[in-house]
Amino acid sequence: MTYQPPKRLLEVLQKMAFEEALGPDDPRYVDTAEARGSEQILTRLARKFRLSLKDGTFYPAESHHVLFFGHTGSGKSTELRHYAKRLSGPNQFLTIEVDVASRLDRNNVQYADLLMAVAEALLARLQEEQIDPGVSVLNPLRQWFDERVLTSEQAKDFKLEVETGAKAGISLAGLLGLFSKFTAAFKANVTYKDALRHVIRNTFTQFADAFNKVLRDVEAELVRRGRARRVLFIVESTDKLRSDDTRNLFLYDAEQLLAIHANAIFTAPLSLKYEGNIGGGKLDDIVLPMIKLYDRDGTPCEAGRTAMREILLRRADHTLFASDAEIETLIQFSGGHPRELLRLLKLACEFSESDVVDAKVVEQAATQLASEYRRFLEPEDYSLLAALDANAIHAGNNDRTRKLLYNLALMEYNDGAWRRSHPVVRRLEGYKQAELSAATPLKGASS
Repeated sequence: MTYQPPKRLLEVLQKMAFEEALGPDDPRYVDTAEARGSEQILTRLARKFRLSLKDGTFYPAESHHVLFFGHTGSGKSTELRHYAKRLSGPNQFLTIEVDVASRLDRNNVQYADLLMAVAEALLARLQEEQIDPGVSVLNPLRQWFDERVLTSEQAKDFKLEVETGAKAGISLAGLLGLFSKFTAAFKANVTYKDALRHVIRNTFTQFADAFNKVLRDVEAELVRRGRARRVLFIVESTDKLRSDDTRNLFLYDAEQLLAIHANAIFTAPLSLKYEGNIGGGKLDDIVLPMIKLYDRDGTPCEAGRTAMREILLRRADHTLFASDAEIETLIQFSGGHPRELLRLLKLACEFSESDVVDAKVVEQAATQLASEYRRFLEPEDYSLLAALDANAIHAGNNDRTRKLLYNLALMEYNDGAWRRSHPVVRRLEGYKQAELSAATPLKGASS
């Protein structure tokens, strides 16, 4: 059956999901490569893992970790799900998606939680694919669990909860059950959560050794069965954690992530890219650019507008808009950011007193979204944003700039080549006043 977008505003609202990553076969997916100026992103990403998508040549590394940067809500998880399909295959990867937001407590995540979720995801995918590597392969992880976790005084409450499963023999299903209990405990924020973290930290070397041994043997089994040559973990939602948790994962606890000898991609907020030598230079990175509505010189980017129009019209039928003008205005106010476009659409649906989005409703939606930015912007923010807009080569990188990038008041295009304030922010009186005094570059600005 051919996909039909919603034809009632209430249906649009019912199906609205801001954080939903679209799978490879989702009819709402829009190819935005040209619109982002990022046709080579997938090719570059594959090459970071020593894979040529052009001719299938593959020189796999035992371990390579890549941070996939981009504005929050810009479509990183959706793009990665489509990339996963292209990177999967007998002579490529078995891709394993790990959605941190659904598996863990996104408001409180540490590396111990994350790595337990990665281990669980590996075991779950093996079960799903009906690949049982056998007792000898799984034994190192089970041995770590028995000897380091179950014997720990700090984990006695957890031991009581998993006692039945802990007595079972070594099996894929049994081990998956135990690691599922781990991640469930972290997500539920149980009283012994910190105790479990303490045990994992104290026995981390043993866990890393056990996990690496299991992973190598699993990959050998995948090769033997002709299923894949390596495992690739795609870890989503690590860009949606509390900023302190994200910073800890990729700045201060990077060595623990790197101790897991896996091929992995982690989503990361764009602001983090400007915080120095991430992972001591051992974490590779790539940026998913924003969709461009204009080029740097102000020339309209038709590919960007076409992509944004498609994103909008696959979520709301064309008949729901009074004219094309309302569609174009919503796109303009979004700044080329997919989630901001959906936020504006949601607000427009809520403000409409009929079943049509007209000019008045679009204006109300933009005003409401602008007011949400007004609540956290400070006077100094307006001055910086106006200065950035006035000076095309300004590339300041301080705490305030990173904060503005993080909360989307400032948007970045062409992989950092230029920046522009959010269009709705430019409607605010604070910005307009700052703009009057921003005709010249900031003193001390660097490029």
